[in-house]
Amino acid sequence: MKRRQFLGASVAMSAAALTPRLVFALDKDNVYRNAIGIQLYTLRNQIKDDVAGTLKAVADAGYKQVEPYGFPNAKPMIDAARDNGLALHSSHFEWDSVVNPDDKGVPPFAEILQKAKDAGLTHLVVPYLADKNRTTLDDYKVTADRCNKAAEEAQAAGIQLAYHNHAFEFQPMQGGRYGYEVLMDEFSDAMKFEIDIFWVQLAGHDPAKLIRKLKGRVSQLHLKDLSKQTPVPTYNGVANEAFEEIGDGVIPMEPIFKAAAEAGVVHCHVEQDQSPDPLASIRQSMAYLKKM
Repeated sequence: MKRRQFLGASVAMSAAALTPRLVFALDKDNVYRNAIGIQLYTLRNQIKDDVAGTLKAVADAGYKQVEPYGFPNAKPMIDAARDNGLALHSSHFEWDSVVNPDDKGVPPFAEILQKAKDAGLTHLVVPYLADKNRTTLDDYKVTADRCNKAAEEAQAAGIQLAYHNHAFEFQPMQGGRYGYEVLMDEFSDAMKFEIDIFWVQLAGHDPAKLIRKLKGRVSQLHLKDLSKQTPVPTYNGVANEAFEEIGDGVIPMEPIFKAAAEAGVVHCHVEQDQSPDPLASIRQSMAYLKKM
């Protein structure tokens, strides 16, 4: 057995020991549904106008935790979340500190780690890749190497680093191979995935199947739904109308929760990138989850 395969098997066995024991994926004691979070990018426009009122609305809607964006420049969101009794475990952050550390003006990752520790975070997530970091499969290899080094640094600080996908990582490239395959092959045991099920589905893949394939390597999920009218696969450029409230689209949630439990996923966050009324959308998605 190769070293990477052996280590992967060891991580999978360790994760299995920590997997939530659920008889049914969505019973009343479901660990995900009862601690559901929200990625605050959903409410970015409302947060600009009224961060305190928006976070109160999040708590009133029944969400238990939040995942901010733009860390370390996220203090107003973090303060408002705590004022409303919302837990904070994870944040998206200035990813260039990991992916493009030599670019001018990029803060050192060590500084971001220290601020994350001070804020009480346990997870940091690379939320995106610029075009220059994903033009070729070799670009993905460079990204994986830099993420692995940062993940070891984060692990030493007690923080889990993960990578959040979109659809472009699944677009076939040289020889039909795609970027996400490179990340799956090249990420070390210290580096995890935050799987966004919408983008996986949009790219023509089965999110539950991918979660199971990466058992022990998925730290968090983003939950959102995909419109029935949206062409699949689509890798770049999707209409605003493609984003649906949970339960209104084509992605069945029960298999997602079952796969998450089997794979050892820790946190699940609702996100809806586009909505004409984001607050109404997050209430509707939560209402659906509560009825499952």
